[in-house]
Amino acid sequence: MIKNVHGNTVDLLGEAIVTGHYPVGSSLPPEPMLCEELGVSRTVVREAVKSLIAKGLLVTGPKVGTRVLAEDQWNWFDPDVVAWQSRAGLSREFLRDLQELRRLVEPAAVRLAAERATAEDIAEIETAYAGMKRSIDVGGDYVSSDLRFHQGLLRACHNRMVAHMGKALGALLRTSFEISTTRPDGPASSLHLHRAVLDAVIERAPQKAERAILVLIAGANSDIEDVLATRGGLPALSRPAPRLKAPI
Repeated sequence: MIKNVHGNTVDLLGEAIVTGHYPVGSSLPPEPMLCEELGVSRTVVREAVKSLIAKGLLVTGPKVGTRVLAEDQWNWFDPDVVAWQSRAGLSREFLRDLQELRRLVEPAAVRLAAERATAEDIAEIETAYAGMKRSIDVGGDYVSSDLRFHQGLLRACHNRMVAHMGKALGALLRTSFEISTTRPDGPASSLHLHRAVLDAVIERAPQKAERAILVLIAGANSDIEDVLATRGGLPALSRPAPRLKAPI
């Protein structure tokens, strides 16, 4: 998606904060300096700052200027914040929080999906599953289909709070999927686990669906640990998700 001037300015300032270019507790440069550095008007800078305040990265007040808040104040359910952190470099704490969040939210959501999913919901998840399988068979964008699969499950529980959370979880889930996809056998080995979740939802079997998603999440956690161990470092997701190559 091509962002406008406002979106690009928010991105530049947000990423500068997350990477520590503007450290916690420090003040942003004065507006005229930011305008010159970013090549934008004062109005654009002011609107960008308002957006970053709403995301929990900044606070402003009389005599203190505009200061950077500590990480525990940042809105980690905001997709932009997660994307900036992913591009800047992942930490073990970030990945731990992600996996714990998945274990808390997804099993409960899938139980509800098994009770409430409509024919349209199931068709959407089936389409996502088909996209995952096609990417494995002939190559393509596996990560987007994987994300579509999991967000479809969250929507299928028909709980407005969970559905709203699903939008925010999107960037978090994508981070996990991109890491798992770096394993050569990662997508293929987890495909049958996705099928087990979908089949349990179709069967209207909440407990079976919950068990299946827990196995899937555990596999993703194992993938992440293996990638971190073999690379000896934490990946930075600064590029588009890798596309699977067609099998030879």
